[in-house]
Amino acid sequence: MPRKVQITAPALCLFGVVTLLLCPAVLCDCRKSPSIAHGSYQDISSLLSFTTVVHYECDEGYFLVGEPQITCRSSQWSSPAPQCKALCLKPEIENGNLSVDKQQYIESENVTIHCNSGYVMVRSQTITCTENKTWYPEVPKCEWEVHHGCEQVLAGSKLMQCLPNLEDVKMALEVYKLSLEIKRLKQE
Repeated sequence: MPRKVQITAPALCLFGVVTLLLCPAVLCDCRKSPSIAHGSYQDISSLLSFTTVVHYECDEGYFLVGEPQITCRSSQWSSPAPQCKALCLKPEIENGNLSVDKQQYIESENVTIHCNSGYVMVRSQTITCTENKTWYPEVPKCEWEVHHGCEQVLAGSKLMQCLPNLEDVKMALEVYKLSLEIKRLKQE
């Protein structure tokens, strides 16, 4: 009795042979997708396509710069792979403000700090977001500038020139008043 022979080769195997004949590796070599630092990619190509489509995503704390999806056709990528750039949090500046005010900054972005009136900059005025998510150089401070002749304020008329705000003037007057009371008590 003759035996029936079953074909067990799936259609996909046949398609693979056809693909090799129609698109040899020399013309369609997109098997190696460009990798990126601080991110990953996923091949989202359709099964019956002669193009490779890759989608990129960044790790947490990084921002994608460039096209999130690139395509390879005839061994050529549509564009370079994107980059994942570090994100720095907004620097906290007391008694000053930032040239660009937002919650996060991208790696290599520069920010200039401006101190409020009456305050001076301690350290560098311009800082840069670095690859390790920190600011370089260190975030500066705005410190109160003591004007010449304000070290010991005795006359109330000079208080507004020497102190940054009304609350500080009130406090200085209270301290001065107490010092006069103490002086008077010592004389008795």
